[in-house]
Amino acid sequence: MATFRAALVQTTSSRLPERNAEAVEALVREAAAQGAQYVQTPENTNIIEHEADRFFAAISEEARDPVLKRLRALAAELGIWLHVGSLAVKVAETKAANRAFVIAPDGSVAARYDKIHLFDVDLANGEQYRESAKIRAGGEAVTVDLPWGRLGVAICYDLRFPHLFRALAQEGGAGILSVPAAFTKPTGEAHWHVLLRARAIENGCWLLAAAQGGVHETGRQTYGHSVIIDPWGRVVAEAGTDPCVLVADIDMAEVAAVRGRVPALQHDRDFTLRAADKPLKASA
Repeated sequence: MATFRAALVQTTSSRLPERNAEAVEALVREAAAQGAQYVQTPENTNIIEHEADRFFAAISEEARDPVLKRLRALAAELGIWLHVGSLAVKVAETKAANRAFVIAPDGSVAARYDKIHLFDVDLANGEQYRESAKIRAGGEAVTVDLPWGRLGVAICYDLRFPHLFRALAQEGGAGILSVPAAFTKPTGEAHWHVLLRARAIENGCWLLAAAQGGVHETGRQTYGHSVIIDPWGRVVAEAGTDPCVLVADIDMAEVAAVRGRVPALQHDRDFTLRAADKPLKASA
C-alpha cells in the first residue's frame, strides 16, 4: 500500500510527565479515530523543564519510563505506528538523552534515535538555551522501515544540518523525513517553514514535523505550526499554535515522481576545497 494517513499531534508540554501523557494520549486517540495509521508527537513529549534539579527528579531511565510504557500500550491498543518525537530519558545521574521512539502496532520499539545536534544558543531577544548542560548528544543517524516506506528520524535543531538529511535520504533510503520539534517563537517565525521546505525539496521526501506550541509553565514560548510538506516542497497541512491533531494522506508515489523530475540525489559529486588565493598543485 503506497498511501497512508499520517497525523501530527501538537501539544504544550508542562513540567509534569503524567499530565503530558494524559494530554498526548487523548490527542493520539483523536488521530486514530480520524483514521491515522502513523501518528507523530513533538519533541519533549514528556516534559519541558529548565531547572536541572526538577528535570532530573521528574524523568526516568528508559526501562522504567511511565510515559513510554503508556504510549507503547496505546500503540498496541490502537494498532498504529506511534512515533514519539522525543522523551527525556535518564542515562546518568545528571545527564539525559533526548530520545525519539518509533513504536510498532504491536507495542514494540522499532527504532530509537538520540538527538545529535544540541541547541546551545544565545538569542537576540535575550533568551539563552544550553541543551548540552542536561542532554548527552547522540552519534548515530537512524532510519526505520514502515509499511509504506522508509522513515528518517531527526529532532528539532537537527533541522539546521542538511548533511544529516542528505544521508538519511541518500544512504539511508528514506522517502519520509521527520522533524518533531520544540522551536522557539523567534527562531520559528524566522526559519521554521523555509528550513523544513528546503529539507523536503533537497531530498525529494515527505516531511512530517509535529511541534510544541504556546506558552509553557516555565515561561518558554514555542512556535507550533506543526506541518506536513510534500516532496515538491508544498505545504499540505499546517496547524496554528494551540494543541491539536493535524491529518493528511501521504502518497508515497510522489517521492519517485519528484525524484524523477529532479534527480538531484543521483548527482552528488566528490570535490576538494581550496582557498581561491592558493595556487593549484602542479601535476606530477
